[in-house]
Amino acid sequence: MGSRVDYRHATPAALQAMSGLERYVRSSGLEPSLLELVKLRASQINGCGYCLDMHSKDARAQGETEQRIYVLSAWREAPFYTARERAALAWTEALTKIADTEITDALYDSARAQFSEKELVDLTMAVITINGWNRLSMSFGTEVGSYQRS
Repeated sequence: MGSRVDYRHATPAALQAMSGLERYVRSSGLEPSLLELVKLRASQINGCGYCLDMHSKDARAQGETEQRIYVLSAWREAPFYTARERAALAWTEALTKIADTEITDALYDSARAQFSEKELVDLTMAVITINGWNRLSMSFGTEVGSYQRS
């Protein structure tokens, strides 16, 4: 599929607002490796090829292993994700599938056992942000494979 709209140029003010949220998330203090796992997992669920390409490249550049990237969709079965990463991935899945998933007290309690209140809000903002980017990329046909790390 070719690009339908270059949203980056069509609405610079909207892109600036989204980029501001992305900058906040990156500077929130959450581990960059955790944020990349969250971005990859949400992008897997949403089926966003552009974001999967981008965040797998970014994760590898930050030292993430191929094994953890390849097995991410089956993280519950894999022994090589930390308790904190597991809590973040469960939270990410629930928020990404929020129309079909209840945010239960058990899920919240599990996340809070690993994240402070601020961290959990920041993690939630990270999930909101990647879901937004997924929707922009998928709606307007951002070319998969075109991402180059700067």
